[in-house]
Amino acid sequence: MKHKEHRLGVSEVNLVTRHLGLKRPINTEKLTEAIAEIDQLYGLDDIAFVETSDRLDFSYDASRLCLQCVEDILIKFGIPIKQDWWTRFKEEYYLFVDQNVKDNAQHEPWSCHRVPPHNRK
Repeated sequence: MKHKEHRLGVSEVNLVTRHLGLKRPINTEKLTEAIAEIDQLYGLDDIAFVETSDRLDFSYDASRLCLQCVEDILIKFGIPIKQDWWTRFKEEYYLFVDQNVKDNAQHEPWSCHRVPPHNRK
């Protein structure tokens, strides 16, 4: 089994990969600036722009970062995201999974087979 080193703040258990389609025309200078700012976010593992398909691919720890954080930076730099039905569907799914990962990371597991606290010695 291969072990990949991740950035600080990234747990492989909570690692998710996302693909966002960007709308043409894309200002490459603004996109480069946006990617540089996104790359500084705590919990981001990697980010890349696939020029042939106008797609932004990135991976992050969903317990520390969310899709909305990345989208906010893209909006700040004026990089439009595609608004077709497939992209909107994927965004809603990504947001649901991100929230689920965040909730599960904060949840303390319990067991009904544990000895009650007052009976422990």
